[in-house]
Amino acid sequence: MNHLATSTEPDQGSFFKQPRAVWAVAFACVIAFMGIGLVDPILKDIAAQLQATPSQVSLMFTSYMAIMGVAMLVTGVISSRIGAKRTLISGLVLIIVFAALAGSSNTVGQIVGFRAGWGLGNALFVATALSTIVTAASGSTARAIILFEAALGIGIASGPLVGGLLGEQSWRAPFFGVSCLMVIALVATSVFLPSTPPTGRRTSLLDPFRALRYPALLLTGLTAIFYNIGFFTILAAGPFALPDASIIDIGWIFFGWGLLLAFTSVFVAPLVQRLIGTVPSVITMLVLFMLDLAMIAVFTEHTPFVIAGIVLSGAFIGINNTLITEIVMGAAPVERPVASAAYSFLRFCGGAVGPYVALKLGENVGPHAPFWFGACAVLVGVVILTAGRKVVSGAHAPSTHSVAEAEAELVGDLA
Repeated sequence: MNHLATSTEPDQGSFFKQPRAVWAVAFACVIAFMGIGLVDPILKDIAAQLQATPSQVSLMFTSYMAIMGVAMLVTGVISSRIGAKRTLISGLVLIIVFAALAGSSNTVGQIVGFRAGWGLGNALFVATALSTIVTAASGSTARAIILFEAALGIGIASGPLVGGLLGEQSWRAPFFGVSCLMVIALVATSVFLPSTPPTGRRTSLLDPFRALRYPALLLTGLTAIFYNIGFFTILAAGPFALPDASIIDIGWIFFGWGLLLAFTSVFVAPLVQRLIGTVPSVITMLVLFMLDLAMIAVFTEHTPFVIAGIVLSGAFIGINNTLITEIVMGAAPVERPVASAAYSFLRFCGGAVGPYVALKLGENVGPHAPFWFGACAVLVGVVILTAGRKVVSGAHAPSTHSVAEAEAELVGDLA
């Protein structure tokens, strides 16, 4: 077959019996999401060797996330004109080039600039990858979301470990490592993903903004801004709250964080959803994440508490990622890529702001300040979603094949 199967087909066979195209894109997703946590273990080393402050180093997150957020607005426009496969390949090529250039840099400013190009490539790839997996996977949308979140979790988990192992040799090595791995992902995507010519309506630059006119999607996106401030505060400020930890120590700590994120996103999120519902689950996890950040803020000078808080936050982030993704997919009567672009634009704005402000507060106020800032931001997200829970719940109509049911299939296949 030279076309993608649609997710509206009935579920058949094992959860793991997916077309090769799905596994190729999922593998590329793993490598793409490595880029989020890859720099964590080497942040302090880059700051020391290139004589930069923590807030200056944090701009590697800011440029990456800011460009990703803005670029998300044009991914649908590009994909609807050149097709999903060409968009994915274009994103992969950009990541390969700019990751290698970042590894060749001699100043923090150069790394920040090349991370921006990397973010552009990631935007083209990630936004298109989700809709491609949803379209190509055998079974339901919920099943496809589980697969995507699993790839996301594995990538985020392995990123810090790869960064730590390679970073012990040189802070440049993790960048070159991702570039090489992306070459493999590029080949796999090129070979296994069938040709996907443009189909349907050509989207415009205004479509994501029009989608935000739907209150449920807007409220979810606004919640995500503040949630992601907390998320990226953990990533950026966490290493600097571990002054005695080596590069590989930080790599292992964030590897534990990422493993918990991956496990909970696939196995725990559906259980929590089935017990108390989707929106109440998200609100609960946001409250727990806020309390976790507050605990780190109180005990910043006690390394065991900081490590425990960092690792534990992976559970709350993992559950939220899966359930919020499902909410977004049904929050507005628009095409999935348009809804994803609108939501991603807002959430990556939070990811861009969080690291720089958090570490600037750490420099000017004290080591506790970044985590208090993250906790307060997540609290704002709790207030927004709690106030709008009826609107969001009303718009999110659970599918006949929910995430909980997809998770039950996965557990059965693993047994």
